[in-house]
Amino acid sequence: FVLCVILAVNLLYQNLHHFLTLPAIYWAAIITVVVAAALYYGLLPKSFLKFNLRNTGWLKAFVIGFVWACCANVLPLIMLKIETGIDYHDSVLWTWLFVKNWMFCTVNAIIFDIKDYPTDANKHLRTFVVRYGLRKTIFSILIPLLLVGLISLGVFASYKDFGLPQVLCNIFPFLLTIYVAYSMHRRKNILYYLMVIDGLILIKALCGILGMQFVH
Repeated sequence: FVLCVILAVNLLYQNLHHFLTLPAIYWAAIITVVVAAALYYGLLPKSFLKFNLRNTGWLKAFVIGFVWACCANVLPLIMLKIETGIDYHDSVLWTWLFVKNWMFCTVNAIIFDIKDYPTDANKHLRTFVVRYGLRKTIFSILIPLLLVGLISLGVFASYKDFGLPQVLCNIFPFLLTIYVAYSMHRRKNILYYLMVIDGLILIKALCGILGMQFVH
């Protein structure tokens, strides 16, 4: 945490002028991400605002996925603008890439809700799995969301003229996540959740890096 603060202060110091001259649309994006993260993680004082997105149940996973997707897709574009002054205008590419990552991260968060099912049920926190049950969550929510992500990936790949190796590298994490989601109809031990489900994000990152090696 201390290292992150030091790096953030250094970044602000070196690029203060660029920060202050950011267009309004960039500030709107920054504020949206910060507010969503603050509301979810309860970073605001309770005396100021008692609302906590973590306790909204069904909305919780989508907020987590939204924040993660913003960190992967929105913040890099903001940093590109700050450090180089370059605007990124390819909104079609950005939109489909964002939706793809949002769906993937949301599914990952819902799978973790399966792990927390007993605790959430006792707290009357109505997550998808508490409200609809395990099987319906898997087949009516997780897999359809992953299919939306795959469709977004297909549009993104078509728009960028991906070759077969790139497509396969990007599809693999989604297919693996569908398999993991299907396997969740049986309760798993805590190590499975910590290693396999968290590992899906790492695998997705590695597949993305591998896919970039085929760009000519």
